[in-house]
Amino acid sequence: MGRPNQPLLNRGNIARAALDLLDEEGPQALKMRTLADRLGVRGASLYHHVASKDDVLDAVSELINEEIDLSPLDDPRWREGIAAYARGYRRVYLRHPNAIAPAARRQVAADKALRGYDALLAALVRAGCTPARAAEAAAAVDYLVLGSALETFTAGFARAPADYRPDYPALAGALTGAAATGSGLAGLDDRGFELGLGLLLDGLAAQLDPA
Repeated sequence: MGRPNQPLLNRGNIARAALDLLDEEGPQALKMRTLADRLGVRGASLYHHVASKDDVLDAVSELINEEIDLSPLDDPRWREGIAAYARGYRRVYLRHPNAIAPAARRQVAADKALRGYDALLAALVRAGCTPARAAEAAAAVDYLVLGSALETFTAGFARAPADYRPDYPALAGALTGAAATGSGLAGLDDRGFELGLGLLLDGLAAQLDPA
């Protein structure tokens, strides 16, 4: 008997196809029938490997979390480690922004996602946080990373900065200033993220080591 023309289905290649579908077409495109068509199989074949669309999303979460580098959280310099982790975490979701909304209000169930939170919380506790404060700080990192990956501040303003001046002078001044700074308007989202991250870590450091 010859080899099958289609690769054998497994949870991993179903998750990869689902993530590709999300990346290319957005959350509204992720349907079991569409996923089966992409894989070249009948819809019923998927259910030998995944229980439901929710199960597919759990598998996608596992796949995305494999891309997140947790090693910076082992850095004894807690600020540098958490900052490097947060930047890497954000880079992953900048590659997969369409995966944020489907996962945002789901329970965290994927093992690799749970390991990520566990590593972040352990790093915060080693830095001197109480467990309760570590939970708050981890939530703040999540809000900053996922919010900045989901939303682009810069793209919300399609007109030239000067066009806003008659009615919105403060906005025009801010956009004009941002355009003249460093990487210009194209880099404003990254600079805003870095500002938020720095303020978050500064505030945490002040609580851990008050003057």
